[in-house]
Amino acid sequence: MDKLFTYFANMERYLTAFTDGFLNMVDYTWRSILFEVPFYTNFFWGLTAISLAVWLLEIVFPWRKNQAIIRKDFWLDTFYMYFNFFIFAIVITGVYDILGVLFSDLGITAKSLAIMDISAWPMWVQLLVFFIIIDFVQWFTHVLLHRYEFLWRFHKVHHSVKEMGFAAHLRYHWMENIFYKPLKTFGVMILGGFEPSQAYIVHFVAIAIGHLNHANIKITWGPLRYIFNNPVMHLYHHVKALPEGNTRGVNFGISLSLWDYIFKTNYIPEDSGTVEIGFPGDEKFPKGFWGQITYGFVKPKKK
Repeated sequence: MDKLFTYFANMERYLTAFTDGFLNMVDYTWRSILFEVPFYTNFFWGLTAISLAVWLLEIVFPWRKNQAIIRKDFWLDTFYMYFNFFIFAIVITGVYDILGVLFSDLGITAKSLAIMDISAWPMWVQLLVFFIIIDFVQWFTHVLLHRYEFLWRFHKVHHSVKEMGFAAHLRYHWMENIFYKPLKTFGVMILGGFEPSQAYIVHFVAIAIGHLNHANIKITWGPLRYIFNNPVMHLYHHVKALPEGNTRGVNFGISLSLWDYIFKTNYIPEDSGTVEIGFPGDEKFPKGFWGQITYGFVKPKKK
């Protein structure tokens, strides 16, 4: 009887965690739309402003001048931006809150994997370390998405883009959130479970760099290209014809390119911007949103 009581008590706690997380995210998103959230943490209008700014740069300084302003799949990719950043976030937040309660029950805390405590460091150092650690975790996750067939099936959605533009940055299968989020949480746990109070700066910088990397703009950053990712380098991450002997991909950098130079996964043979992007067989890949977000759960039959 006691075990049954405990079971139902735990179920109630999990349900409460899910409900609270879901409703809090709905409330935050709605208040963001209504400008009731401080501008520096308003990711809805922050994402919109960054998107419009980078799109304007594409219009004024196009790299591929024959590419239309409203390029192929422009509206699909724009919908993906808001779906992945907000709609899916609302749905999944409650699930993550349940996991938080479960880990607490198992004795796993935010400091369980801590190897350093950055909370007492100067703010600019906190932000820099946070940025570097989280970016490396994302780079590593990105490599896994290419190295393992099961993960690659979901990542194909991102690589199904046939014309690059800023909104392609957030065109990805919702399952990628399932892979990225736990590993990013792991990165935060390494830092003692501490996220700097001004971490929103890092998040906005990452959005801007990601948009630029996918944009129809030619930027290389000069000598800083060995540190920061750029549109030329990232275009070759999407190239359809990979270098001979390479079947898994190149240029996995998210915000920073230095990981690719360190681990020898960098590849930039030229910078014309005219290469074909995609992947072998992409002509048979689903073209619509629903077909793409349901893709990947069943292993394709070999002919």
